Amino acid sequence: MEVKQKKTFEEEQWSQDSVNNRTVRNFSWFLIPSLLGVLLFLFPISYGGKITIGVGVMAESIQAYLEPVLPGLMTGILIVSAILPVIAKGLKPNFILNNAFMKQLFYVNAFWTITRLIGAVFALMTLFAVGPEFIISDVTGGTMLYSLVPVLAAWFLFAGFLMPLLMEFGLMDFIGTMLRKVMRPVFKLPGRSSIDALASWMGAGTVGVLITTKQYEEGYYTKREASIIATNFSINSIAFSLVVISFIGLEQYFVPFYLTVVIAGLVAAFVCPRIPPLSKKADTYYEGTGQKISEDTPEGTSNFKWGLEKALSKASEVRGVKGVATQGVQTVLDIYFALIPLVMALGTVALIIAEFTPFFTYLSMPIVPILQWMQIPEAAQAAPAMLVGFADMFLPAVIGSGIESELTRFVIAAISLTQLIYMSEIGILLVKSKIPISVAELAIIFLQRTVITLPIIVIIAHFIF
Repeated sequence: MEVKQKKTFEEEQWSQDSVNNRTVRNFSWFLIPSLLGVLLFLFPISYGGKITIGVGVMAESIQAYLEPVLPGLMTGILIVSAILPVIAKGLKPNFILNNAFMKQLFYVNAFWTITRLIGAVFALMTLFAVGPEFIISDVTGGTMLYSLVPVLAAWFLFAGFLMPLLMEFGLMDFIGTMLRKVMRPVFKLPGRSSIDALASWMGAGTVGVLITTKQYEEGYYTKREASIIATNFSINSIAFSLVVISFIGLEQYFVPFYLTVVIAGLVAAFVCPRIPPLSKKADTYYEGTGQKISEDTPEGTSNFKWGLEKALSKASEVRGVKGVATQGVQTVLDIYFALIPLVMALGTVALIIAEFTPFFTYLSMPIVPILQWMQIPEAAQAAPAMLVGFADMFLPAVIGSGIESELTRFVIAAISLTQLIYMSEIGILLVKSKIPISVAELAIIFLQRTVITLPIIVIIAHFIF
């Protein structure tokens, strides 16, 4: 009898725990936080003349309020993030070594320590306008410290703290079960990955990557799944898409522009997981946690009932408000002291290469005849924009804004949004995470997405212009 009872996890869960899970407490813990999470992360809001999400409204409000002091405040955080690893290695204080979270945050290897030091130095030089022009200029260090870092600081303050509303109360489990039959055959992904994509689409691509990283570390995605989601579904938000198309001077074409981005992006998301390097990623879970998920529905049970059961089971595990709040605070601190210094250091270097060296111009020379064959006007000027997006997602728009042809500007804007991977932000997030993907692999996937989406974008552009 005992052997039969433990045939599968799903059968045991369904037969023994379903009634126990259906309590007022569990329904409340599932419905109220999940609904709040949907409203904050996934529900579109018109604010300031553009479409964003609740978390975006909070982020933009705090960013506007703290705008005069935010660069200086973040520079201070970067300095602390650089000094404490040196103290941790040299003096080995108990307040770091005896605290698991503090040790993980500050007892780091030489590479991360040096990178944090570089980030702090770049921030100080830029803040006080001292040092070489190629470091502190408006298009390098200035862009990072005054444009990108404040945005990340504001968005991640709320996204990091409130993200448990999406992940810890059963919403991911419910949606994952409901959408498995769509996501698994088409994109080779679990249904819950749709939440990552929606959070990116409505909010910011970095929020989607953050969700994916946390889900991988907690045992809900395999190495292959996490790599695919982070590089194919961390799509740029509608709000940022509006910024790009407006900056490049084609806001009147926003609807066909965004439809083009969606179509090209879906094709890339279908193809990329089926070719190396993503197809070669192991279908194994993070060693630190192991597998914590099964989206298979027991025979004779509807997806809705099983999804609800898994959601209630997840809600029953909630430790209380204090535990969830602690997790959110730790996520924010990890971003501020570990990720943002990395963004400042490597992002500035990437922009220096893009703006002050002919590296991308030389690298893009073979692309010129291809663009000419595709009948793209001003091909020589447009070619660097096809590759410079690997450094930063906004650089193609900067290059494209000076081109006369509307067709060419349309193609540049669309390709910059479908490439997805840029080292000033998404790339660094992934390198910093525990998802096993290297800079070389990110470069390959970036090129694959460019090759796949460029012909689609060009064909549609020729129909429009």
